[in-house]
Amino acid sequence: MSFCSSLRPSLCSSPNHILAKTLQRTFSSTPSPLDWLAPKRGHNQKNRKGRPRVRTGGSTKGTTVVWGDYGIRMRDHDRRISAKQLQIGADAIKKRLRGQRYRLYTRVCANIGVYTSGNEVRMGKGKGSFDYWAARVAVSRILFELKGDLHEQVVRDAFRLAGNKLPGESIRPKALLVIFLRRIGLYEFVRKGDPPVMGITKVEAGTTLEEMQRPRLKLPMDITAGRLPATTPP
Repeated sequence: MSFCSSLRPSLCSSPNHILAKTLQRTFSSTPSPLDWLAPKRGHNQKNRKGRPRVRTGGSTKGTTVVWGDYGIRMRDHDRRISAKQLQIGADAIKKRLRGQRYRLYTRVCANIGVYTSGNEVRMGKGKGSFDYWAARVAVSRILFELKGDLHEQVVRDAFRLAGNKLPGESIRPKALLVIFLRRIGLYEFVRKGDPPVMGITKVEAGTTLEEMQRPRLKLPMDITAGRLPATTPP
């Protein structure tokens, strides 16, 4: 073994090899994937509790399946979902579809900071310290989408498991049959090409945005008064 080979490669490298190392790019042009469970900016200012945006101008943005073939949509009421709950829902889908070829799309991101105070703390003294990240999910908003060579019943079962993990109210036993046929708890199973939703009303064939945006018709007083129950017989 020669003396040069016994040394470290950095000491025995040729000048051309050293020059190539110095000219090597130290950065990549490919952007790093963003984390959908926490914003990149961090919590530099305290967010207010707020409410999900209610689109009153006739917008149906975020209510249809765009990239995938199937999706899960919130159908009852807007709420704030924490990043941990979203991650648990995504893990439930991945666990059910383990070993199959698919792609999962997330349509929401946790970019709202939640700040809490400790127990038995008096009122005042500020908003509290940072606790976790959350997402404001409006009504009829798509949460997850799936695309791949999957059977529809398998996708329904995966979204059912995710809907059970996500926050919501309990389901009455009598409504289990109806929910099993079309809906999953407080979340709805949708396909690509299903009609969009404005508020809680589906914009189906025959329903125009102009009809839904028009002001409510004011009836005459005699008609509205006739609907009230009479206290005395005529």
